[in-house]
Amino acid sequence: MSKYVKNLITENLRQRLKNVNDALLVNMVGLTANANNRLRGELAGKNVNVIVVKNSLAARATTGTPLEPMFQGLTGTSAICWGSEDIVSLAKEIARLVKDEKNKPFEARGGVMEGERITADQVDQVAKWPSRLEQLSILSGQILSPGANLVSQLESIGGALASQIEQKGEATEEVKAGE
Repeated sequence: MSKYVKNLITENLRQRLKNVNDALLVNMVGLTANANNRLRGELAGKNVNVIVVKNSLAARATTGTPLEPMFQGLTGTSAICWGSEDIVSLAKEIARLVKDEKNKPFEARGGVMEGERITADQVDQVAKWPSRLEQLSILSGQILSPGANLVSQLESIGGALASQIEQKGEATEEVKAGE
């Protein structure tokens, strides 16, 4: 490959990965054409972008970006996956696809999360974390919980007071009726 072509590919990769901060590397070598197409379709349906790259060209394209650590010491051909809602959702989707026997020899090779390189084992660990949406629902529950507890406590005191007033009123009516 000529230097001119390498520079064109590098610049194209740099533009495609311009605003990407978190990504995962996967191995797609060995997949049949049909399996590769089906896998890419599933990933596209989850808003995940996939591009197969030569590691040396990708390393040149990501120099000076948050993705730079992803290619340090890596050899061979890899596919970069990015997109989805967040890195946790992306890791969950990759882990799900790796477990599916139809996708053999598809596997996670690592990636970058918040500027730090992660291994394939760490991708599996990240896949077990709650996603952004799950974290937001947990947080909203924690925010609403003290208010709900306060309301129930106030209602129970108010209910007890109303019950006592009602009983006192009934006792006073019985006394007046008996006179």
